[in-house]
Amino acid sequence: MRALTDYLGHRDWMGDVRMKLLAGPILIIMILTMMILPLPPFALDLFFTFNIALAVMVLLVSMFTQKPLDFAAFPAVLLFTTLLRLSLNVASTRVVLMEGHAGGDAAGKVIEAFGTFLVGGNFAVGLVVFLILVIINFMVITKGAGRIAEVGARFMLDAMPGKQMAIDADLNAGLIGEEEARTRRGEVAQEADFYGSMDGASKFVRGDAMAGLVIMVVNIIGGLLIGMLQHGMDFGSAARTYTLLTIGDGLVAQIPALVISTAAGVTVSRVNTDQDVGQQMISQLFVNPQVLILSACVMGLLGMVPGMPNLVFLIFTAVLGGLAWFLMRQQENKLAEREVNAEPPPPPEAPEASWDDVQLVDTLGLEVGHRLIPLVDHRQQGELLGRIKSVRKKFAQDVGFLPPVVHIRDNLELGANTYAITLKGVEVGRADAFPGKWLAIDPGQVSGTVDGTPTQDPAFGLPAVWIDAGQREHAQVYGYTVVDAGTVVATHLNHLLHRHAGEMLGRGEVQQLLDKLGEENKSLVEDVVPKAISLTALQRILQSLLEEDVSIRDMRSILDTLAEHAGQQGDANELTAIVRIALGRAITQQWFGSQQELHVIGLDANLEQVLTQAMNGGGALEPGLADTLMQQAEAALQRQEASGEPPVLVVQHSLRALLARFLRRRLRHLVVMSQAEIPDDRTLRITSLIGAQQ
Repeated sequence: MRALTDYLGHRDWMGDVRMKLLAGPILIIMILTMMILPLPPFALDLFFTFNIALAVMVLLVSMFTQKPLDFAAFPAVLLFTTLLRLSLNVASTRVVLMEGHAGGDAAGKVIEAFGTFLVGGNFAVGLVVFLILVIINFMVITKGAGRIAEVGARFMLDAMPGKQMAIDADLNAGLIGEEEARTRRGEVAQEADFYGSMDGASKFVRGDAMAGLVIMVVNIIGGLLIGMLQHGMDFGSAARTYTLLTIGDGLVAQIPALVISTAAGVTVSRVNTDQDVGQQMISQLFVNPQVLILSACVMGLLGMVPGMPNLVFLIFTAVLGGLAWFLMRQQENKLAEREVNAEPPPPPEAPEASWDDVQLVDTLGLEVGHRLIPLVDHRQQGELLGRIKSVRKKFAQDVGFLPPVVHIRDNLELGANTYAITLKGVEVGRADAFPGKWLAIDPGQVSGTVDGTPTQDPAFGLPAVWIDAGQREHAQVYGYTVVDAGTVVATHLNHLLHRHAGEMLGRGEVQQLLDKLGEENKSLVEDVVPKAISLTALQRILQSLLEEDVSIRDMRSILDTLAEHAGQQGDANELTAIVRIALGRAITQQWFGSQQELHVIGLDANLEQVLTQAMNGGGALEPGLADTLMQQAEAALQRQEASGEPPVLVVQHSLRALLARFLRRRLRHLVVMSQAEIPDDRTLRITSLIGAQQ
């Protein structure tokens, strides 16, 4: 039983294959038969109906396909349907001319219906309708479809090499297999063949339209001659009979031709998507409610114009408005449903670290608490910004190089009234400031007291009091130095700039100093750097000068000195000492002004001898001697400041560097000078002595 079933199934499959193979030859034989053998009217009705049904089927298939290759047989179908219509024209012409004198149904019911019912039996109307159909088919649809097919074929041929290269690239990259690559190459070749075939097949449609027009003229003339000469009909009867039959024959052929031409236009003008033509039109024409609303408004305005068919326009206004409302509600429902069904977004993945995450520290920074933000906010006319600019400008004029820009930011981790000054990311100073209040600083000789918050001056450590604005005049009368909050911060910043000037001087600043000096004395710069000394060594020398509050404004003298001695002396400390001697007059001027008699602190002769022996023995001081030296230096400094004299200690040249490094640990503002640095036209007077009891 199973074997019989398989056998029968095999025979059914073989039968389907034979039918598909014989469909084309049978159609050709049928077409040739209609051209040669006369057909009865009933057969013509069947073939005309089949032609109309076939045209409708072709149109529907072309509209429901999603890609042109889904209907790759269309060029061949176009050819066969054209031949079918022409053969029907030949067969119907034979019947019309042979049997037309017998009446309207002599050529079949289909031709009679198209000749009488569709045009009302008026051959003039039928002739006009036929000509209009021919013009639409020939001038509009067929010509446009042929042009699209021609351009499509040209573009497809031009794009073939690029598509083949893309397929080869995907194959070489391993993105596709050999089988898929072969399939894609076949699709590319089929597309080229399809558009080329459509370009040629469109010529058949145009020829069919022209043939239909010629056949109509021939049929009318031939019918008149046959009716009048062979059948004895008068001219009016012959014209009416044969003209209506010819028009019916032409209409029954041209209407399917128009449908086929429309199908050709749909096929070649479509864009490849996952939708057919109907879906594309609906999804793109009726998707925007705003368009429908505007269209309804236009139709409504036209419907209210007097003399217009108001009811029709208002009906379309209501239809378009209702459709727009329906689309808006549908979009709202979809949005609400999407929000309800939407999955929570996945947690964001931590991005990979990159060089953008590397934050370089600011050389100079100012961080403020939130109550100090008005002082540094330019939108609130923050007065501190202008004062910081003045501080940097004054520093550049006094010290000899431009300090880095102060980067200001708020820091919520600080107290509300606290600010911090940072150098290379490290805090070097912190204090409190109170906007709207004044700091009354006690210089040591006040005659009264004021009410306020006791504190210390952040720059110099002097006792001070934060007072209200109403007590400002009283504090000035008592001898206080009264400054506002912005001045306090700016003064503190200026003090720290001078104290850490050496740390702020980098290679970039040194090079800018050399460039500026090179504008006037290029040869001097070239002789020193890098011939006599490296840029790094020069930077170290300048930093050593700045660490002891020595200005480097006189770069010409510094380079002149280095040009003279750098060849014989390579030690940076020794070169710094030599440069200090060259700058001795400027250093003296800095601390003593124009005074001729210099009141300074001196060393006892015995202490000098002990220190010289210690330095020759390696530079280490005995602990007891070091403590005594520090205590006596501090006492001498206090006596010097109490008498209003500069805090300057003058020692032998060989001891200056040792004592400067030792005493600077605790006595930061004590200046140690060498006797060699004092100009010859100045007189020294020792007002305080260190080591007198040793």
